[in-house]
Amino acid sequence: MLSLNANSSQRGRQAEILAEHWLAKRGLKPLNRNWRAGRGEIDLIMLDGHTLVFVEVRSRREGARVSAAESLNFRKLQKLRETAARYLQANPAMRRRACRFDVVTITGDLLEPQFQWIRDAFQ
Repeated sequence: MLSLNANSSQRGRQAEILAEHWLAKRGLKPLNRNWRAGRGEIDLIMLDGHTLVFVEVRSRREGARVSAAESLNFRKLQKLRETAARYLQANPAMRRRACRFDVVTITGDLLEPQFQWIRDAFQ
């Protein structure tokens, strides 16, 4: 259930659920949410046809000093890459698939979210 008074970690969890459903409506198949390994976490792991997609979800309230997309940095990208490599090590059947990193940003009120989908965000 969505909460109007969610703290940042609650908002993040809610945003991940919203993003997963939003992407599923666009044809992606959910595999995992909040997959952890080492010091990293991948918000969503999905299939887009035969392509394995590692999705980072970023959420910001309207008027935040830094936009959702701007909140990504080099360190976060490195963690995502390391964690994706660990996912592939743990799931040998997925190694043969093409992979990409997408970002879904959610801004505004979570009851009326505004989505942006950046495919292949870290080329």
